[in-house]
Amino acid sequence: MFSGSIPALATPFRDGSFDEAAFRRLVDWQIENGSKGLVPCGTTGEASTLSNAEHHRVIEVCIEQAAGRVPVIAGCGSNDTRNALLHMQFSKKAGAAAGLCVAPYYNRPSQTGLIAHFSFLAENSDLPIVLYNVPSRTVTDIEDETVCELVNKYPDRIIAIKDASGDLSRVADHRMGIGRDFCQLSGNDELWLPHSAAGGSGCISVTANVAPALCAEFHDAIAANDLVKARELNDRLFPLHYAMFSDASPAPVKYALSRVHDWIECDVRLPLCNASEASRKAVDEALVHAGLIENA
Repeated sequence: MFSGSIPALATPFRDGSFDEAAFRRLVDWQIENGSKGLVPCGTTGEASTLSNAEHHRVIEVCIEQAAGRVPVIAGCGSNDTRNALLHMQFSKKAGAAAGLCVAPYYNRPSQTGLIAHFSFLAENSDLPIVLYNVPSRTVTDIEDETVCELVNKYPDRIIAIKDASGDLSRVADHRMGIGRDFCQLSGNDELWLPHSAAGGSGCISVTANVAPALCAEFHDAIAANDLVKARELNDRLFPLHYAMFSDASPAPVKYALSRVHDWIECDVRLPLCNASEASRKAVDEALVHAGLIENA
């Protein structure tokens, strides 16, 4: 259902509020430069600092501006199962193609709790679910056996996974436990190439926020089995992948966007702070290396 370069969109702020005009321009720029889907209100979108009203408005604007040109996978995760369902119900009504649902953070549920959480969402909403496993942030890991059990139990509801565990063996584990057609998306830009080689269909990417054309070209090279070109593009993008996490995300990617576009601000919300001097230097150098700006 999903493939290619799919940016996990940053949420622009101006004077402390959602900058809707900048976000609409960002959506258009992404689509014009080859992104194959959009993810509003994920980790990079600072969903954890948005009120529910803001969260829903960001999703609504993304869907409106995309206007059916690419699918929108709305960030619907929460550590409160009922609130996650609320996001899913809103996203379905707004026209999202799927909901990205992260493992509940802070609560640290057991695997039994994870199965109960995702089962509740699958049984109470008809919006397709993309599981999101990012144990570095949630502490809780959606183990392979749990993923396979959930997908096999709800094959028409749980349709994909964004895996940011960093464990490439999981691609094969999921293929063996679910099937080769199950949609697996990398959640780590730096592992996009080997993840695809193992059977992944694309990446929900942080780097694609600032380098959508390069990321789209990179995926196209992978899909065409042009390994020489894919390696060349990977080398060009690789420093940027790491620079995006040179400070607490999404501060570096917002700074990078402000360097590429004069219509987007670099501000993040507390408890995050704007990118440090060292982070800005790393981002500038990576942008130069990628050919996205002329000098640091």
